[in-house]
Amino acid sequence: MKLNQIADNPGARKGRMRVGRGIGSGKGKTSGRGVKGQKSRTGVAIKGFEGGQMPLYRRIPKRGFTPPHQKSYQVVNLGTLQKAIDDKKLDAGKPIDAAAMQAAGLFKAARDGVRVLGKGEIKSKVELKVAGASASAIAAVEKAGGKVELPPQPEAKAA
Repeated sequence: MKLNQIADNPGARKGRMRVGRGIGSGKGKTSGRGVKGQKSRTGVAIKGFEGGQMPLYRRIPKRGFTPPHQKSYQVVNLGTLQKAIDDKKLDAGKPIDAAAMQAAGLFKAARDGVRVLGKGEIKSKVELKVAGASASAIAAVEKAGGKVELPPQPEAKAA
């Protein structure tokens, strides 16, 4: 068999319906659109139009504001870190940063950095280099003998 001999089974592909080609076709005259009115014409897009009534999306009150340049952190709990160390995915002897956590499969993308939270418990002595950490997470890591290294905070401008 050659490439030019390959063909579909008879009836496997159905041609498109050609509308407006005479009444004998079953889709002649008005082409299945009914008669008259805006929707029988071409170029009509009335998504969200409610016949002159105020549309739902305009009746509902709008609330809040999403800052356009807001930072988005990956969240890692202490329990998850301990599990990764127990499963030999992370080496507690080396500093653990976002790249090491990503390589261990704790998340797919680091986004704007990693923030460690205090859910769960950590038994291993670890050195974490992360973008942020909760007070309870820092306390738990230091209690286990490790330390958390955070980036320097920008100083507030004097007014």
